[in-house]
Amino acid sequence: MTSKVPTASNTSEPPGIPGIPNSPENSGLSLRVRPRTTPTRVLAASLALAATALGVSGCGSASAGTLEGNRLELPVSGGTAVVDTTTLAVTARTGDGQQMELSGPAAGGGLGAPGPVTRTAEGARWSYPAKGLSVTAGTERGRLRIRLRSDRDGKVDWPVTGTDRAASVIQLPRGSGLDIPVRDTFWNSAESGLAGKAVDVGAELALPLWGYSTSTQSKSTQPTSAPSTPGRRGHGVSYLTPTDIGTSLNFASTGGRLRATAAHAFDAGEETRDYEVTFALTDGNPVAPAVDYRSYLAQRGQLGSLREKIRRNPANEKLLGAFHAYVWGDARTAAGVEKLKKLGVDRMWLGYDSGSGKSAPMNAQAVQAAKRAGYLVGPYDTFSNGQNPKTADSPTSAWPDRVYPDFCIRRADGTPQPGFGNPPRGCYLSSRAFERAEPDKHYLADRTRKMIANGADSYFLDVDATGEEFRDHGAGHEMTKAGDRENRLARMRRLSRNLVLGSESAQAWANTVVAFNHGSGTPVAEGLWALQRDKEKWGGYLPETAPKNFFKPVQLPDDLATAMYDPKYRVPLYETALHGSLVNAERWELSYDKLPAQKTTRALLAMLYNTPLNYVLDRPTIERNGRELAALQKYFSPLHRAAGTEQMTSFRWLTGDRTVQRTVFGDGTLTVTANFGTRAYEGLPGGCVDAKLTTDRAPRRLCPAKLS
Repeated sequence: MTSKVPTASNTSEPPGIPGIPNSPENSGLSLRVRPRTTPTRVLAASLALAATALGVSGCGSASAGTLEGNRLELPVSGGTAVVDTTTLAVTARTGDGQQMELSGPAAGGGLGAPGPVTRTAEGARWSYPAKGLSVTAGTERGRLRIRLRSDRDGKVDWPVTGTDRAASVIQLPRGSGLDIPVRDTFWNSAESGLAGKAVDVGAELALPLWGYSTSTQSKSTQPTSAPSTPGRRGHGVSYLTPTDIGTSLNFASTGGRLRATAAHAFDAGEETRDYEVTFALTDGNPVAPAVDYRSYLAQRGQLGSLREKIRRNPANEKLLGAFHAYVWGDARTAAGVEKLKKLGVDRMWLGYDSGSGKSAPMNAQAVQAAKRAGYLVGPYDTFSNGQNPKTADSPTSAWPDRVYPDFCIRRADGTPQPGFGNPPRGCYLSSRAFERAEPDKHYLADRTRKMIANGADSYFLDVDATGEEFRDHGAGHEMTKAGDRENRLARMRRLSRNLVLGSESAQAWANTVVAFNHGSGTPVAEGLWALQRDKEKWGGYLPETAPKNFFKPVQLPDDLATAMYDPKYRVPLYETALHGSLVNAERWELSYDKLPAQKTTRALLAMLYNTPLNYVLDRPTIERNGRELAALQKYFSPLHRAAGTEQMTSFRWLTGDRTVQRTVFGDGTLTVTANFGTRAYEGLPGGCVDAKLTTDRAPRRLCPAKLS
């Protein structure tokens, strides 16, 4: 396995979107509460999620609104949006009379004087001649939609968000998701790795969105690290950026408040001269932006379905209930597989790399043992790294003919794009070069056939589903980042026809083709990469049968532990948007045993989000921790089998300090309550989780620390 430090379905959704208020213009979208829903479930549903699709019905036509001078008013779900055509400032008036500032005026020197405003069927259009920008604004399915097109290369700093003094919390889809109080002292500090930084929306966020919520006490001038308590939110805004390539979010601490300003680079060579942002009013629930995005995907036939993936390839069903693990040494043998089975582990996804000796791929006997056990099994591979075949340090980086160096991505100066690792190894390979060669040369098909000749039924394809796309200037295989994305989708789609396909940190655009991903469950903070480069602390690549970078336990620095695993900041944005489309886990180099101090928190999060734990295993690890793994998997398996194909329909905090959290899946198929605190809550001890299926008479309890 190569470790590196990084430099469609027609699924329909029911009408109405909890978390996105209704309006007279959106009649027919009221929250539907089914008769069997309990009072607790009604409350949970009202907070954001029992139904999902903003504007799926009752919103087929949009009113053009009114235009008075530079003030364009447009009806949106939950109220009215107002666009200042002079500055692109956006405000809103909610149905209950609340005034909201959705964006300040465009920053970065302004836009210059606007041209005449022309009414359109959807709203209006105008221009900013000095910037070469044309603008259209209108209402689409209850959202305010603003599109900018530039006739020249340049940049715009907009929308400017978090300027409303009532804005109290920001939602950010870093990994599974964060909900950050804007006055939080940690997140306003340099130690957070966020304030003062720019985040690439297309490359670094798991979903192309962010959001803000307001609270009744947000006007206090007293800085605090304490989050808002339940019940104080009533309004919020969801920002979606479908044109995520070339878009970034710039975070600044202004007067002790965290603000996010979007920036978009207009670049003809990258084909990013178009920029779009949608605004939706929400009820302030922390996962409302993800609800909005799930609806957006469903409306466009871009929301995948795990049920449909199982129908097309029944082997995908074995993901339900399975923990994931990369195996090493004797754990790759039939005997190693049988050891897991004897411990009572009924489902696993087992992955392996392609080394030699005891690090050789699993043989046919081991693969068959895994299949008999009910496990999925498959290789780690990557189509993105190329090295000189004579000196390549991994079989996955060695290619036939002149793939290396001819397929290397070329930068603007003609030099190869440096490959994985630090220092870099080889080059990144062009997806366009492969796609052009594939009909005749079959490099990718031949590689795949070789990798699964042992009978493997799954495949982990590193890099392809991430946001790490490239512009290629290489003669004969030129491509933009968007083109790179399309090429990757094409080859992943081919692989997914007959294999249970996974990839690294899958972004939403890949959700229709991958069945699982490793990485989007981890809210990676900036300091993690530096820590991983410190081989003394993190561990290196030896011994080959149990590399320390995977197996050596590590104590995270306090700032990293807070930024990544403090449960009071964690919210399931990714699962709200994509649960039921694919199975999401943490990064492979952050195995469950890698971070001992976070084990209980990570186990509770996994059960709360209905997502599997990810391990690395060798024989000593199985002997030492196998019973703990088996107990955790035994608890998880029936819950995930029942709800793994369901939508996450509710998330809420049950206590003011956010230590007790609850999720619901489907129409009450599964309800999970996790207590991250130290004190009992209604009989649930701290450090424990209760889960209840509709068929259960009483909750099932797990206290992970008691298993160690």
